[in-house]
Amino acid sequence: MSRQNYIFTSESVSEGHPDKVCDRISDAVLDAFLSEEPEARVACETFATTNRVVIGGEVGLSDRDKLADYMGRIEGIARDCVKDIGYEQDKFHWNTLEVSNYLHEQSAHIAQGVDAAADKDEGAGDQGIMFGYATDETPELMPAPIQYSHAILRRLAEVRKSGQEPSLRPDAKSQISMRYEDGKPVEVTSIVLSTQHASEDQTSDDIRAIVEPHIRDVIPAEWITNNTQWWVNPTGTFVIGGPDGDAGLTGRKIIVDTYGGAAPHGGGAFSGKDPTKVDRSAAYAARYLAKNVVAAGLAERCLIQLSYAIGVAKPLSIYADTFGSSDVDPVALEKAIESVMDLTPRGIREHLQMNRPIYQRTAAYGHFGRAPEADGGFSWEKTDLVEALKKAV
Repeated sequence: MSRQNYIFTSESVSEGHPDKVCDRISDAVLDAFLSEEPEARVACETFATTNRVVIGGEVGLSDRDKLADYMGRIEGIARDCVKDIGYEQDKFHWNTLEVSNYLHEQSAHIAQGVDAAADKDEGAGDQGIMFGYATDETPELMPAPIQYSHAILRRLAEVRKSGQEPSLRPDAKSQISMRYEDGKPVEVTSIVLSTQHASEDQTSDDIRAIVEPHIRDVIPAEWITNNTQWWVNPTGTFVIGGPDGDAGLTGRKIIVDTYGGAAPHGGGAFSGKDPTKVDRSAAYAARYLAKNVVAAGLAERCLIQLSYAIGVAKPLSIYADTFGSSDVDPVALEKAIESVMDLTPRGIREHLQMNRPIYQRTAAYGHFGRAPEADGGFSWEKTDLVEALKKAV
C-alpha cells in the first residue's frame, strides 16, 4: 500500500524561463506550419542565449514552394514570441537579438514509417513509452503541488503584462511543498518563488510584498497556515534573467510540463513536435484516458502507460494502475480503454482533433490541467469518455 502521510514537492517555471522561451518558439513554428497544412511535419528545436536564438530541426509540407516561403517567416515568428513574453533587456531584446534558422526538410527515412496512404494504418513516428496520470485531489484532476505552482506563475504573468505589477520581469520559478494526510493534500508547508525584477534596489522583502497577495489569491486559503514557510527571491537580487542569464533549450522541462514528478515520464519532450510524433500525441491521449477514468469515478488515481514502435500503428501495450483506489480490475480497465478509443497515431489525432495550430499556448504553465478551449485547444482535457468507460467496464 502506498504512503498516505507525506510531504511532496513540485516546481514550475514561467514563460520567460530560458527553456520555456525555446519551447514557445518551437511550438509557434509548429503552429505556423499546421496553419498552412494540417498534415505538416515539424520537429523544431530552439536554443537561446545572450542576444541570440538558434532554430533547427526538420519540417515538411506537401508543397515544396510553400515550404521555402515559410522558411522565410521563421525569424519573425521567433521575434514575436520573445516580444509577447516581454523581453526588452539590453542583452536579450526581441528587436535586436540575432536569429539563426537551420530548419531543413524532414528525413525521408523517418517519413517512410509515417507516410502511409490514406486508406492504410499510419505508423508511429518513433518508438517509445508515454504516460498519462490523473488524481482527484484538485478540480482539474491534477496533483496539487504542480497545479498550484503553475497557477502562481500564470497569475504573476497576468499582473505583469497588465501593468498592475510593473516591476516584475518575465523570468521566474515557483515551488510548492504540500503535506498530505490520508493521501489528500491538507497544507502547504513551503512556498518558494524566485522572480526577475526591475531594480537592484528591490530587496527580497520588497518582492514578497508584491507577490504574496497574488499567491494567496490562487492557493486555497486553508492550505496556507502559520506554519507555511515563505522563500521569496532567497538569493537576493534577480535583475539579469532569461537567456542572457542562463541558456535555454527546447524540451528541457518535461517534468514541469507534465505532473511535477508525481507520475512517471516516458522521457520524450513535447514542444516543437507535430502530433504524428507519439512522444506528444500519445502522452496527451494517455492523460485524456486517465482523466476520464477518474472523472467517471472508476478510480481516485489512475496511471496509464502506452508503448509504440516506429512504423507500427497500434500500441504494443496498454497498462493501467489505480494504486488500490478502485474496485475495477486493472485488466478490465485496460480492455475498456482499448475499446473506447482508437490509439493508433491517426486515431488519436482524429479523436482529439490535434491537426490544428493549438500548441503555442501549451508551452508554459503545463500541458495538462488546463480548460478545454472552443477552438480545440487542450482537447485532451475533456471528460467526454466518462459514460463510454462506465459501460465498457
